[in-house]
Amino acid sequence: MKESTRNEIVRLYYGGTSMRKIAETLQISRHTVKRVLTEHDGGRSGKSPPSRKKRPSQLDAYEATIRGLLERYPDITSMRVLEELRQEGFSGGYTIVKERVRELRPRRRRKEPVMRFETSPGAQAQMDYSTYTIDFTEEGPRRVQLFSYVLGYSRRQYIRFVERQDFATTIRQHVRAFEHLGGVAATCLYDNMKVVVTDHDGEEPLYNTRFLAFATHYGFRPWACRRRRPQTKGKVERPFYYAETSLLNARTFRSLDHLNEVAAWWLSKVADVRIHRETKQTPLARHQEELPHLVPLPQNPYDTAEVVYRTVNCEGLIAYRGNRYTVPWRSIGQMLPIRITESELIVHGPHLDEIARHRLFPTSISGQTSRREEDRPQEYSHKKHAVLKERFEQLGPSAARFFTALTETRRYGKQEAYKILTLLEAYRCEDLAAALEHAAHHGAYSSTAVERILAIRATPRTALDRLAEREQGHLRSLMNDLPTRPRDTAEYQHLLDGQTSKGTPDGEDATQDDTTIDAEKTEDEPPDAPEQDP
Repeated sequence: MKESTRNEIVRLYYGGTSMRKIAETLQISRHTVKRVLTEHDGGRSGKSPPSRKKRPSQLDAYEATIRGLLERYPDITSMRVLEELRQEGFSGGYTIVKERVRELRPRRRRKEPVMRFETSPGAQAQMDYSTYTIDFTEEGPRRVQLFSYVLGYSRRQYIRFVERQDFATTIRQHVRAFEHLGGVAATCLYDNMKVVVTDHDGEEPLYNTRFLAFATHYGFRPWACRRRRPQTKGKVERPFYYAETSLLNARTFRSLDHLNEVAAWWLSKVADVRIHRETKQTPLARHQEELPHLVPLPQNPYDTAEVVYRTVNCEGLIAYRGNRYTVPWRSIGQMLPIRITESELIVHGPHLDEIARHRLFPTSISGQTSRREEDRPQEYSHKKHAVLKERFEQLGPSAARFFTALTETRRYGKQEAYKILTLLEAYRCEDLAAALEHAAHHGAYSSTAVERILAIRATPRTALDRLAEREQGHLRSLMNDLPTRPRDTAEYQHLLDGQTSKGTPDGEDATQDDTTIDAEKTEDEPPDAPEQDP
C-alpha cells in the first residue's frame, strides 16, 4: 500500500469518517482500513499490533525437511527443495515452497546489474574452468576442475569434471566439446590462462603458439579478455552458478567417473531442455538454429596425446606421475618416447614402433605398478642373456669382454649387467665404454667398480643432453640416407677456372673449359639421375 493512501485513511478517520465510509471513498476493503488504523494506533502507543494467526498449509508437515536441507546445503535452490519434497510425497506447487524457503533463509544482497550483449549464430563461444572440492563417498575429498564450453547464441554448453587444467586436458576437452555440439564457433573468449596466453606485452596478450596451432586446425580464433574483468565472459561464468545449484547441490557422488555420468545425464535431461530466461527458448531448440552457422569439424581430429621421454630402469620399468609401467626387458637402459592419451600410456621403441601399452592410472593413485606378463624376463633366461650380450657388444669389444667375464665370475652377473646398462641414463655411451675397458684392464668385474670409475672420470649428462644426442643420431641417419652424396668444395674449383677462361679476349679457352665441366659432371652422376643444381 502507498504511504499516501495510509495517510488519507488516518486523516479521514480522525476527521470523523467511519471505516465503512472510508472504505467506500478509497475503494478498499474495511479489513484494510482496520488494519492500517490498528498499526497506526500501535505505533503511537508503542504497542506492537496483534499478530495474525498463521493459516495452516500442507507444507507445514515438511518444514523439518526444508530446515534440514537448508542446514546441510545453505545455497540450495527452491527448485531443488521442491524436487526433494516431491520424493517424500509433497504434491503442492513451486510458489509456496519458494515463499517458505525465503522465510527460513535470509535474503542476499543484490549485485549491480551488468549489461549483456548478444551475438549472431555461430559467432562466439566462451570457455572457462571452475574449481571445486567434492567429498566422494568412495574416493574421499578430491579437488576437481569443471571444464565448461558455452555457445553464445544458443546457450547450449558442454561440461566435464577433470583432474587438472594443463594443456593436454584443455585441448582434449575442447575436442569433446566440438564433437558434442557438432561444430566450432568462429571466436572463443578466454581469460588469461597459461594454456592460451603465455605472457603480456603491456595489455596485449601473447598467445601460446601450441594453442594457436590447435585453434588453426579447427578454424576458430582465440580471444583473451581484458584482465580482472570476468563480466566479459558472463555467458560462461553464470552457468557455473547454475551447475552448482542444480547439478552439485544436494547430491552425493561415489567417484569422479560417477560425477561425470551424472553430469552427462544432467546436460541432456535438465540443462538442454530448460527454458532459458534470456532467450525464452530451450538451448537444444536454439542450437538447431545455430548449428548450420558453426565451423564444420575437420575430417581428422587433432592429436591430443602428450609425448614425454623416459629411461627404462634396471627392473624394466618406466615412471610416470608416481606410478610405474613395465616395458619389454630388452629395452633396459634405453630412453624411449611415451605417448600419453586420456586413458592409456603407450611406449614406443627407438624406431617409433609400439612395444607396450598400459591402462593409465588415475592421478589420485600413486605407488602402483602396471605389469604385463610378456614383459617379464624370467621365462626367457637364454634370450635375456643374448640380449644383454648384444647390448654390451654395441658398446665395443672391451664391453663385450667385460660382460663375458662378469657373467662367468659373478653369481648375480646378469642382474649387475642390467644395473650397468641403466647407467646410460646418466652417462654417455663413450664414457660407459671407457669405464668398462678400465675395469676390465684391472680385473674389477662388478657394477660397483664401474660406478666408482664413472663417478671419478666422467661427468653426468642432463636430460637435455640425452635428447640432443638422440636428435644428432637421427640427423646422422638422415644424412646417410641422402640420395646424392655431398661434394667436397675442391670439386667446384673448375667452375671458377671456367669463369676466368670466359674472360679471355678470344673466348676459345672458355669453350674448352665448358666442355670439360660437362664431361666431369657426366662421370660423377649416373646417366638416368636427375640434374642437380650445384
